[in-house]
Amino acid sequence: MAVFGVLKPCAHGAAKYGIDPGQWQAHMCGLCLGLRDGHGQLARAATNTDAIVLSVLTEAQSGPGARTTAGPCPLRGMKRASVVAANAPGVRLAATASLLLGAAKIGDHVDDGDAGVLARRPMRRVSNAWAERAQRQADLIGLDVRPMLNAIAGQSALESRAMAAGTPGGAIRRMEVITLDELTGPTQLCAATLFGHTATLAGRPENVAALQEIGRHVGRIAHLADAIEDLERDRARGRFNPLAATGTDMPRAYDLLRESESRIREAASEAELDQLPTVRWALLDPLAGLLRRLGQGLGIAVGHVCRTSVAAQQRSPYEFPSPPGRRPARPGPFKAGGLILGVYCTGMACCVDHTSPCSGEQKDAWAKHCDCGSCGDCCGSCGDCCSCGGEDGCCGDCGCDCSC
Repeated sequence: MAVFGVLKPCAHGAAKYGIDPGQWQAHMCGLCLGLRDGHGQLARAATNTDAIVLSVLTEAQSGPGARTTAGPCPLRGMKRASVVAANAPGVRLAATASLLLGAAKIGDHVDDGDAGVLARRPMRRVSNAWAERAQRQADLIGLDVRPMLNAIAGQSALESRAMAAGTPGGAIRRMEVITLDELTGPTQLCAATLFGHTATLAGRPENVAALQEIGRHVGRIAHLADAIEDLERDRARGRFNPLAATGTDMPRAYDLLRESESRIREAASEAELDQLPTVRWALLDPLAGLLRRLGQGLGIAVGHVCRTSVAAQQRSPYEFPSPPGRRPARPGPFKAGGLILGVYCTGMACCVDHTSPCSGEQKDAWAKHCDCGSCGDCCGSCGDCCSCGGEDGCCGDCGCDCSC
């Protein structure tokens, strides 16, 4: 199951919409501290960028909430800062989502054999504990997470059925054939529930249906994007991939991404959520940027007038870059424990690149939510990124995040 991580608002985009880019850090710090205070130091490892967006979206609909002064932190140059209060409804929802998705991610690592034999039992305990804590956290904000927990638990069974249907003789039993939409269903359900609840917490019941629809398609995009990026790696390792299991080719997968992104914009427009600058900055623009990056990796022309990298032009259409030849070695139980205690429990993962204690892969600091590099003022100096001539200037509604 994909565990999101696809929404990365751009600091330059915040300035374009007249939004203080420090908002992101205020919500991120509020979530990190809320997880620590409510669930212990280890829970800070569950911090998820898309969960931060849930907190941002809740405030976008209800107006600024309570702030509290946080102590010195390396991310802020050891300075104090005003952050969203840990008991704010949006932060509580974000904490619920982080624990829930963190539990699913750890469970996936164990199920996929990414954890060493000695680490599997303690990792499973952490996964179960976070799932229980997510349920207790959800009770504080009137959210029933049982359907989400059941959906997550049923993902492995769906994948097993899909694999069985693909074996010789299996496909003739049509009742056993699993569709791509069914395989992404648990992720869609989780995202729809979480996004819809932002409107409930904000006291905006008229927005619930639109945000549920938006969340459903965000979940679909997250799952498909993860499948696209991991396809060759999964094939090389003999791991399950929903695209391979359902025989979905790259053009079709990308069409589904664009279909979902279009439906998100329609739902946001129908509910007039796209009139809220924060929604455009934290949700719509990052999704457009994600699709553009994936399209460029596939050699597909995306958007209005966006440049394609030389490497992408040289690849044939729908061909992916080759995966790294060597997979990082998984940390042993002692090294993994050291990483958890020294990087995650201290909050250092917020501000430093680090090694994943589960897979051994290098992970970016959580603070690197903006991938603009040194492009200056968004489109201003990154080359003619897009020339749609929108009323907001260079980028308009094309969602340029300066990464093309």
